[in-house]
Amino acid sequence: MAQFPYVNGGLFAEQAIVPSFNSEMRKKLLDACEFDWSKISPAIFGSLFQSVMDKEARRHLGAHYTSEKNILKLIKPLFLDELYSELGSCGKNNQKLFEFQEKLTKLKFLDPACGCGNFLVIAYRELRLLELEMLKIRFGAQNRLELYDLKQYIKVRPEQFFGIEIDEFPARIAQTAMWLMDHQTNEKASEIFGKNIVDLPLGKGATIFVGNALQKEWEEVVSKNELSYILGNPPFIGSKMMSKEQRNDILAVFGKVNGVGVLDYVSGWYVKAAKYVQGTQIKCAFVSTNSITQGEQMGILWGELLKNYDIKIHFAHKTFKWNNEARGKAAVFCVIVGFANFDMDKKLLFEYEDVKGEPHEIKVKNINPYLVPADDVIVQLKQNSICDVPKMSFGNMPLDGGNLLMTDDEKNQLLQNNPEAEKFVRPLISAREFLNNGKRWCLWLVDAAPEKIKAIPEIMEKIEKVKQFRLASKRPSTIKNANTPMLFGEIRNFGDSFVVVPRVSSENRKYIPMGFFDKDFTVSDTCMAIPNANLYHFGVLESEMHMTWVRHVCGRLKSDFRYSKDIVYNNLPWPENPSEEKMKAVGQAAQEALDARTKYPNSSLADLYDPLTMPADLVKAHQNLDRTVDSAYRKKSFNSSTERMEFLFGLYEKYTKLQ
Repeated sequence: MAQFPYVNGGLFAEQAIVPSFNSEMRKKLLDACEFDWSKISPAIFGSLFQSVMDKEARRHLGAHYTSEKNILKLIKPLFLDELYSELGSCGKNNQKLFEFQEKLTKLKFLDPACGCGNFLVIAYRELRLLELEMLKIRFGAQNRLELYDLKQYIKVRPEQFFGIEIDEFPARIAQTAMWLMDHQTNEKASEIFGKNIVDLPLGKGATIFVGNALQKEWEEVVSKNELSYILGNPPFIGSKMMSKEQRNDILAVFGKVNGVGVLDYVSGWYVKAAKYVQGTQIKCAFVSTNSITQGEQMGILWGELLKNYDIKIHFAHKTFKWNNEARGKAAVFCVIVGFANFDMDKKLLFEYEDVKGEPHEIKVKNINPYLVPADDVIVQLKQNSICDVPKMSFGNMPLDGGNLLMTDDEKNQLLQNNPEAEKFVRPLISAREFLNNGKRWCLWLVDAAPEKIKAIPEIMEKIEKVKQFRLASKRPSTIKNANTPMLFGEIRNFGDSFVVVPRVSSENRKYIPMGFFDKDFTVSDTCMAIPNANLYHFGVLESEMHMTWVRHVCGRLKSDFRYSKDIVYNNLPWPENPSEEKMKAVGQAAQEALDARTKYPNSSLADLYDPLTMPADLVKAHQNLDRTVDSAYRKKSFNSSTERMEFLFGLYEKYTKLQ
């Protein structure tokens, strides 16, 4: 019996519990056995596994299958393109080709969030195909290898690949998928050289450690003195969606770094990798949600990576729409970041004109954490603007449980019963109503005489409900506000005129719709307000220059812009010393955009600024405003958003150095 070939390789190391079959299960098993699986990519198991996972478990683990297309976006610039270039430089020199193959056998790869092993499987396949290309060059025609044992020439092995996976089932799938890919690449070699490869019994195979990658010391899985590349797709779990255990993982990895509470779970893998690669030539690349390159958490994560670990970005794919073949696929926007503990002269940046389309590659001298070809600048939270412009503030916070706010019908009912309440009712500007032509109202009882309030029972009833709502809170500040239940929780005076900016706006809009209001309106905390802003300020904020800054710096709520005064507005580099003539021209162009809006009184701002329905005259007015604002920044026009950001970062550095 020992003379017969057998499989081994750990595939049958454990005894399986045979299920109790019924006739239907037996038939499905037989059907599966009759199917020709030989041409099915082992990477498809990742898709299958995600499809059968419980939805809640998938969300908790942040498990999202990565398509082969997206894997290739990562591995090509990480190592594959360079290796193919090196193979080309070998020519037909046998010694160089032999040395090249020896180099391939020494490469080792780690995926510290490997799931079903798709990154390892595809990386192994591509390395084997590269080796086959080398053998074809080295030995030429097929018959050259007929007298030899083909197996002895195949030296790239699954043992060069390592993974860490928290869940045992996908870890076992990963090991099996690696063997299947090994078999398929052996079949490919047999086709090319006309010689069958008998590769049984299987060897050790890929090493997949089952455990928590943020708790496990990676050095115990594979020595960093032997490792060449770290790659993968760490879990997509937002900061507010993490479990207590996951939050503790982040705290343990980051230590005493301030602000870690806003970080997404994936950030732990970046810091863990940065610690691991210190003093090595290991190159890393991760697929991540684009949140790590935007908003407040970008500054915290990359401030740590740049300052304490000397991390440099070698290549990056800017934001693109996630796509894969799995059922229930993630609707997220991703980036790919390749980095290391050493610098290199030439870096690659992949830009997307359409986030659902294909990228184009540009060679740059540096890539900063915003994935812009500029110096390693990090925009920090600032309480005041770096430029001499009006201060932006949050709107008024009701903190009322909805009791001081009214719909149109509720307002009409109140005034029908109590006409004298009209002086206490004001239109409320919230983001939803502002953008969608909705109407909302509020009770505004600032400086109202107590006897006037008490004379209206319906208002008194609302105030009592506000008091009870605040007293029921666990926050001391909210409970304190129960002492003044007739007033909003936070009140701000914006003067006679102000510009309103919604805090959340769709990423599909080319511009965030803003507008002017006067003191008769109350702005809610779903908006920002800029007192004393004039048409010049409005024009700059409604321009492509400002929106380019927003797209790169602003945080996101899902994919929508989440505007921040401390990150976006207070750090915006305004035009440097613009002349009165330039400021006046911007103001005139801004007024033209406002005038174009008034031609469509029944259309909401959401309709007017929808790219599919934006009126031609409004488009034209904004294009003119863009050109006018551009000319206030510099004489030469801008050709791309990347060029705009490169200019803005240069201006930002100049302004901040002067402070």
